[in-house]
Amino acid sequence: MKKILIIQTAFIGDVILATSLSASLKAYDEKFIIDFFVPKSCTTVLQEHPHIRNVISWDKSSKYKNLFALIHVVRKERYDLVVNVHRFGSSGFLTVRSGARKTVGFKKNPLSFLFSKRVEHSFDCHEIERNHLLIKVLFPDIKLQNPYISAENVDFSSYGIHENYITIAPGSVWKTKRYPIEKWKKFIDEIPFDIQIIAIGSKEDSTLAENIFTNGKQNQLNLCGKLSLRQSAYVMKHAKMNYANDSAPTHLASAVNAPISTVFCSTLPAFGFTPLSSDSHIIEYDGELDCRPCGIHGHRTCPEKHFKCGNEIKTEQLLKVLKV
Repeated sequence: MKKILIIQTAFIGDVILATSLSASLKAYDEKFIIDFFVPKSCTTVLQEHPHIRNVISWDKSSKYKNLFALIHVVRKERYDLVVNVHRFGSSGFLTVRSGARKTVGFKKNPLSFLFSKRVEHSFDCHEIERNHLLIKVLFPDIKLQNPYISAENVDFSSYGIHENYITIAPGSVWKTKRYPIEKWKKFIDEIPFDIQIIAIGSKEDSTLAENIFTNGKQNQLNLCGKLSLRQSAYVMKHAKMNYANDSAPTHLASAVNAPISTVFCSTLPAFGFTPLSSDSHIIEYDGELDCRPCGIHGHRTCPEKHFKCGNEIKTEQLLKVLKV
């Protein structure tokens, strides 16, 4: 067995965590040739990755038309093994039609009955441990490795980045995962003036950051949409502390072992998406809420209309992890 394709067609954070598989496989046998199949929006984070030969990009704008076209690309590679981390039908179809000698995926995938190996999926461990079970059925002695990406150097002076700074990543696809704007404001009001506060995230997060940076302080810098994912990782790695929601920036920090504090609002750390850096912190409401969690991912608005899981988190909880 030599050529391996890893399929992860979910969100960017899931793709980052899936790099743990490539790290584990390469540590097991450096002769393995590993490719990734990911959405087009996730390809940049895998650039210049030392464990990955090639990234196959799936443009979901014409979802099934482009998927059918890429099946021919995958089949031409004649993979020995396809590891499907995703649990939905589209990735299952690609796995079945890949032409690979062996295929493995989770039983929750509707086409998993056609895979060579099937593995149970549950939310009782970290995501990288769940994913690791997929390759452990084939390589029992393989050792778990942390996710990894190759950070891209950033010229701090050209962006106005100071030496002493923290970052906040206020965005998330799911709004009930987002720490509230007013809570961010209260937190940054307590940050000493000599510590620069940098907002990072996508271009869509820029307005969100501007709504947080309204107190007139001069030590704030909005870099949302101005850095690539790999550049953001570099900035996070050199920060005094990074603050993010239960979303991709948490996993970006983990992939470069950057200090990270993750705020969990509507979701739970027990779902398995906690930070993995050596300097990691979990921040969540420390009381009991019958409505939490309200789902695996989150919602556009709080189903109970009060959003206590976010609003009841104290500013002191965020400040406590920052050593000033």
